[in-house]
Amino acid sequence: MTMAATPPAGGVLQGVSLSRAYAGVQALSDVTIDIPTGRVTGLIGANGAGKSTLVNILTGYDLPDSGSVIADGSDITRVRPERRARFGVARTFQHGHLFQRSTVLENVEVPALACGAGRRAARALARELLEELNLTDWISHDADRLPHGVERRLGVARALALRPRYVLLDEPAAGLNDGEAEHLRDTMRAVAARGVGVLLIDHNMPLIFASCDHIFVLGAGKNVMDGAPDAVRTDERLASSYLGSAAKQLAEGTAA
Repeated sequence: MTMAATPPAGGVLQGVSLSRAYAGVQALSDVTIDIPTGRVTGLIGANGAGKSTLVNILTGYDLPDSGSVIADGSDITRVRPERRARFGVARTFQHGHLFQRSTVLENVEVPALACGAGRRAARALARELLEELNLTDWISHDADRLPHGVERRLGVARALALRPRYVLLDEPAAGLNDGEAEHLRDTMRAVAARGVGVLLIDHNMPLIFASCDHIFVLGAGKNVMDGAPDAVRTDERLASSYLGSAAKQLAEGTAA
């Protein structure tokens, strides 16, 4: 395993030995993950594996019972979510968090303005991101009338408008068709190439294995394994520990 390794050059967002319990149920147990800049890192696991809890702790929406969150050497474990943007940490959400009565363009402008961009620069950045995510046809639509897949891509655009150093994408491919998922994959690779650290959490196994440079696997709130996609794909723990053989078939693209 490479967990708890020395931070790579260029920066890293780390969760170190994170544990969290709710009403006596252990959601995370001594989980460690690193998200270096310039890389797409995958996080996979069955429902209930602890993925959402981990993302919430990394982004400040929950606090660990023990362990630390470190961004480029700074301990941000107790930093509130809105202040983590100052450390370059942004995220998407599985549900909602859009300005429903604003247009698609305005939804992306607002986070850009919040980061100090002038109105003209914010609008230019918003248009650039909407084009990158193939959303220009929706630019003047209100956010409360969007197809589910468009909502997901808009959430990614909003996160990127914060100009993050690290962006955590929580199931961004839910509701996307194959073509849209491929476009999302290309976008994530392009974002990482610009030096951003990307964490991708998704149940779309072909997307995960085609997009990520490194993958962490969680099971029952614990680190199961991590490694390069080919190493994870061929490790029997992926199929036998908790995901089932169907997950391995999907990862290999052999499922019917």
